[in-house]
Amino acid sequence: MANAKNTLISPVQIYALGGLGEVGKNLYCVENANSLLIVDCGVMFPDEAMSGIDYVVPDFTHLRENQNKIKGLVITHGHEDHIGGIPFLLQQVDVPVIYAPKIACALIRHKLDDSKIATRTKVIEYKEEDVIRFGDFTCQFYHVTHSIPDSFGIFINTPQGTIVESGDFKIDLTPVDGDFNLSKLSRFGDQGIDLLMADSTNAEKEGYTPSEKTVIQGIGDVFSESSGRLIISTFSSNISRIEQIIEMAMKYKRKIIIFGRSMESNIDAAREFGYIKVPDEYIARPEDLKTLPPSDVCILCTGTQGEPMAVLSRIARGEHRYIHVLPGDTIVFSSSVIPGNTSSVNALTNQLTRLGASVVTNSVLNNLHASGHASRQEMRLLQKIARPKYFMPIHGEYRMLKLHGRIAVECGMPKKNVFVCENGDVLTLINHKVTRGGEYPADSIYIDGKSTVGLSNSVIKDRSTLINEGMVGVYLVIDTKRSKLLYTPVVDSEGFISSNKKALQKKAAEIIGISVNSLMNSGNKITFSDIKNTVKTVAGRFLYRESHRNPMIIPVILNYDSTANKGE
Repeated sequence: MANAKNTLISPVQIYALGGLGEVGKNLYCVENANSLLIVDCGVMFPDEAMSGIDYVVPDFTHLRENQNKIKGLVITHGHEDHIGGIPFLLQQVDVPVIYAPKIACALIRHKLDDSKIATRTKVIEYKEEDVIRFGDFTCQFYHVTHSIPDSFGIFINTPQGTIVESGDFKIDLTPVDGDFNLSKLSRFGDQGIDLLMADSTNAEKEGYTPSEKTVIQGIGDVFSESSGRLIISTFSSNISRIEQIIEMAMKYKRKIIIFGRSMESNIDAAREFGYIKVPDEYIARPEDLKTLPPSDVCILCTGTQGEPMAVLSRIARGEHRYIHVLPGDTIVFSSSVIPGNTSSVNALTNQLTRLGASVVTNSVLNNLHASGHASRQEMRLLQKIARPKYFMPIHGEYRMLKLHGRIAVECGMPKKNVFVCENGDVLTLINHKVTRGGEYPADSIYIDGKSTVGLSNSVIKDRSTLINEGMVGVYLVIDTKRSKLLYTPVVDSEGFISSNKKALQKKAAEIIGISVNSLMNSGNKITFSDIKNTVKTVAGRFLYRESHRNPMIIPVILNYDSTANKGE
């Protein structure tokens, strides 16, 4: 009985551990005293400033500390920014069950197999008509249109009120996949939606997002005009786009050769469930490139964002095992550029052009990409259909969230009922009313290689400093028994550029020596940490004054014990 009473009086908290102020690593939570439901668990791919980083994932600290309350994870669709963080989550947190749509289930299982993670977590497929209970919360689903089949929004019923999480969506009236179930969302609106959480990615774009079917004409033009090999790159998770490319390749009697691990696994899953229908005779092997006429070849690959290890980048560097640019090759970027990747993509397209390829990108002249996200008119339409009392824009950089909030106000929502939050901010739902207050840890965690622990922001800052400012090493030999600096410090630098480098190092060594001697002769008890801090402070001030640079300063202290006649 105590538990039931607790359920009735317990406030419901709603918060994001990822997905706010950024495009990626979506992770949203609904929690009360007894139950914690997770919605999506994605990754974000690094931008150019994140040296050596493979993935960025949410901070799972709060989930680890409350895993006894976790009832499950429910997935809206199978894109990496919604499922890519699952292997990292399951290595740190016990999640009893994952519910996901059909194709997302297949991708998650493949991801877990590939990661070789031993887990007891069940991965179960849900359908649109299902009603699933997660402790004190109940989930229902409505189909949305996006750039991957089996995409859903979620209606969450809690003891304190109702929540709708839109998932990624656009309102495409001529979809490649099934229709957006507007009538079911309207029925949820009739029941009453207290809080709407909705995708903000295209909040800067007025009007309607073009239908995915509009892209087919642009792709068809490329096929009809290309006499050599066609190398087409798109997001491996954009199943709807890949389906259209494959259909066009079959129409023009081109063999399809697939490169890229994620591209291969996603196409395999889509073929298995019938979303992509292509006979085996149209799929060729990489080895067949040697014998197939160029006009009979369509290569599907990854790398539209200039990722260093993706297929297109390796082709551009001349490092790909099977593909080298030939005269007459046409390389197509069927995607938009993610913010932060512009210079990488420009460098990639320039290099491919230098090698002799004809490079075609999405533009007003070449309609090769349609976004999977709603523009402003669709956002307004969602507000009118759902008719929520409160609104929390999600999935977007901060300016996108603010703009989406304004759209809700345009549609009649009181400004005080719109909550533009940051990761970790907590909204509280009590008796159908939403208020704001409190926060949970929600830093970004940077994954380097196969590490499951991740790196903190301080490590990324250090890497950035090394790239932009360089490093200065300061080497000291001291005798702690006599509290004496035995030699003038040696100062050396790497990546720290100065026209008078040697003179600067010599002067820095003198100043550091004076300061360290003064410290050691002060009569106070001195620790190695005190010496290092003094070196960093004195050297940092001097070098900035002389060069306007802030290099990373690394003191190295050798202790010479004169009584034992040995160094440490």
